[in-house]
Amino acid sequence: MDSITQAALGASLAGAVAGRHLGRSSLLVGAALGTLPDLDVVIDYGTAIANFSQHRGFSHSVLVLLPLSVLLAWILQRWRPAPGYRRWLLLTSLILLTHPMLDAFTAYGTQILWPFAYPVAISSIFIIDPLYTLPLFAGIMVFLVRGTAIRAVTLGLAVSTLYLGWTLAAQQIISSRVDPALAEAGLQDAPRLVQPMPFSTLLWRVTVNSDVQRVEIVTGFLDGDAPLLLQYFPRRPDLEAAAKSSVEGRRLDWFTDGFVAYGLKEQTLTATDIRLGLPGVHPFIFTLGHYENGNLTPAPSRKLARPGLRREPFLALWQRMTGQATVLCLASLTIPAPHETCS
Repeated sequence: MDSITQAALGASLAGAVAGRHLGRSSLLVGAALGTLPDLDVVIDYGTAIANFSQHRGFSHSVLVLLPLSVLLAWILQRWRPAPGYRRWLLLTSLILLTHPMLDAFTAYGTQILWPFAYPVAISSIFIIDPLYTLPLFAGIMVFLVRGTAIRAVTLGLAVSTLYLGWTLAAQQIISSRVDPALAEAGLQDAPRLVQPMPFSTLLWRVTVNSDVQRVEIVTGFLDGDAPLLLQYFPRRPDLEAAAKSSVEGRRLDWFTDGFVAYGLKEQTLTATDIRLGLPGVHPFIFTLGHYENGNLTPAPSRKLARPGLRREPFLALWQRMTGQATVLCLASLTIPAPHETCS
């Protein structure tokens, strides 16, 4: 999740655990601890793909955060003995461990058991979701006004947690909805990613990889009886094979679980993480090297600039999310005119 949400979660947990002893200062301690794991972004691992895939690595591993919480609890107890070491340990461990757990619900990938396991990406919540964050902020604001409103921050935590549970249920509902259409297309066993579209769980995107093409389905809870539309995007197995011949290409494939689109920018092989963002505005596009005559000459990866954000796609997304339109053409991020289809 975004750093603001993580800070709000940390502040809420600290207020609930130690608010009576620390008052408003507990919120500052919690917010600082809540953002601590994300400080790994300042580390430069040498290349764009290394920086991308190492984020949420060691600093998000419970094998690192557990002993760190013990150390931080000892330090904080020496600073302010009043809550006692056990309560400090409860506070530090809860905040540090819930950070990667919450991140794991997004599509980015979180290496909770680094260095021993694959990244975990449940993909049931978008990286920014106001409906998760606002209850936390509401509890914090009441706490700031009243001083020690433990019930307020606890209620905020309860509502946000219930919403997180809803995202899992919604994900299963959407997955069941698309099952018949994918089975009819012969894609029932193909790798599948089911995730919400930006900013809410009303609208969902299902991405399915076959050998030669990618299928995208956009469906939501306000669609009524509208039929599902399967949108097809070509894949480039030749470029994928070339990309996987390089160390960085294999690293990106591992980190994204294969949800990568490959292309050519002149004679530069590019790789796009298609899990994040939307077609045309994906934020993570990397170069892998020079491609010619079916062969890749690897070069240290670079991150290409994010495509410029325009107002029209967000208006189209809003129309689709609120049920004003039942089709969103992903290739152009537009709503088709009546009686027209996506080209």
